[in-house]
Amino acid sequence: MKNLIKYILIMLVFTGIIACDPIDENRLDFDFVNSDPATAEGLLLQGYSGLIDQFVFSEGATDDAVNNQLSNGYKRMALGELSAQYNPASRWNSFERVFYINRFLEIINAGEIQWSRDEETNELFNMRMKGEALALRALHHFYVLQAHAGESTSGELLGIPYFTEFIEANGNFNVPRLSFEESVQKIIADFDEALTLLPTDYGNNASDPWYANVDIGKFNVVNGTAYELRISGRIVRALKARLALFAASPSYLNGQKGYYNVAAENASDVLTTIGGVSGLAADGVEFYTSDEDIYSGEMLWRGSIGGNSSAYEERMFPPSVNGKGEINPTQNLVMAFPMKNGFPATVANGYDPQNPYENRDPRLKKYIVVNGSSFGGGTINTGVGGGIDRLDSIPQFSTTTGYYLKKLLQPGVRINNDGTTTGQKHFDVYFRYTELFLILAEAANEIGGPDNKIDGMSARDIIAAIRERAGITQPDNYLASISSKEAMRDLIRNERRLELSFEGHRFWDLRRWGLALNETAEGYFYDGNNYVELPSVEVRNYQPFATYMPIPNSETLKFSELEQNKGW
Repeated sequence: MKNLIKYILIMLVFTGIIACDPIDENRLDFDFVNSDPATAEGLLLQGYSGLIDQFVFSEGATDDAVNNQLSNGYKRMALGELSAQYNPASRWNSFERVFYINRFLEIINAGEIQWSRDEETNELFNMRMKGEALALRALHHFYVLQAHAGESTSGELLGIPYFTEFIEANGNFNVPRLSFEESVQKIIADFDEALTLLPTDYGNNASDPWYANVDIGKFNVVNGTAYELRISGRIVRALKARLALFAASPSYLNGQKGYYNVAAENASDVLTTIGGVSGLAADGVEFYTSDEDIYSGEMLWRGSIGGNSSAYEERMFPPSVNGKGEINPTQNLVMAFPMKNGFPATVANGYDPQNPYENRDPRLKKYIVVNGSSFGGGTINTGVGGGIDRLDSIPQFSTTTGYYLKKLLQPGVRINNDGTTTGQKHFDVYFRYTELFLILAEAANEIGGPDNKIDGMSARDIIAAIRERAGITQPDNYLASISSKEAMRDLIRNERRLELSFEGHRFWDLRRWGLALNETAEGYFYDGNNYVELPSVEVRNYQPFATYMPIPNSETLKFSELEQNKGW
């Protein structure tokens, strides 16, 4: 970590060099950073780097997918290489952003930066940017907590170190981990302070009490629509709900300390502003239907819409349409999609193993390329007669499970035989409203069962709306048959698996719920006459203590106070 601080010191000077006209070299120090608005804001903007979006593709280390690239880190992890020395899911480097932010907060608190010559406008800039910094500091600490909290050798549930100051390269980094709940409380404290400084939303509406007496023109200069992709009060409440649900989960505080209530309260505070369950975006099932239909109603927090590109499609499209077919959904996941009437996909409920994709939840064919699908400009056959799309036809190109990924990909991208491409627009997503609805459903059910209402919304209400939007036949008799907290818990977890599939959630959900990590990845293959099961495509090999991920070995070797998680 000391090397990290030396790197930050160098970057501060470098930022000063490139952010201004040539000046005397003696000014390129912290004094300059303290007084130059563009350079100081550059420190804050470092907090926006490293935000975790939907393109992680960690599903290749879960029961939802197999990655066909032998060198892929998540594949290697799932096959038994996960250790304190090798951990592709580590987020310890998120502390880099924390130190950038802490340096920025020192500058803000010193009050030496002039963002505007107008005193009131200057103070508004200070408020907003301090709120951003505190919220981002909390978020990056959450990233580390999610990836590295765990039990000590004595059985204590430990969190992480929490850094609230910039530490010089020769400073003391040898600090112990806080308890898990202390870590959660530190993150909440930063979120709560941020909520007193940030606008709920950016735009022409100074509705928050702390902006009540502010000139609307000055408010818009500081908090106008130009900043709408930055972190806001609405986003902070959603992130706080995500944190609280994580903390309340079975592998952590297991319903103790009231964190399900915190999750429910913060989720409902946001969702009531969009009309509750009726505000669930009708077009929220698919990420993209065309380049012109980049929907926004589902996106609570996203990045900017980029220019035309095809990088993800080149990785994920089937080989016959010139992709590498990297992520292969499993039969395990396919069978988690219910029948169209909402009942589980069993023979008793009408599932036909020889006509496996008919009369199924419409989300199945929206998210996964199945045998016979039209996609990427071609018809994809993964069975006999499928050419290079056939299962195991070309190593590290063809599917290993009988399926290819469809979700997250732009259907209009074309990868041509001559190497040219027709790209389309993409965007990074950091939080969807559907996730927030699912957070509320899970928390409300754990608090009081399927029909427990929080601000007029119950788990049953939310799951009903999500399944109806998906195309489940109405009335949803299967949902109506759910009467216990336990049965609703299973349904919520399955809906979360489907709705948030391939967005980076399953890897962490399995761990926070304490579910099995070593479920064997299965496939399904058409042999020319029949569909046949492939019961053992990839055997997973996690250690029994891998619910909690390791602290990097390099850190525990350097810092004696930093205790490793049990088993690592």
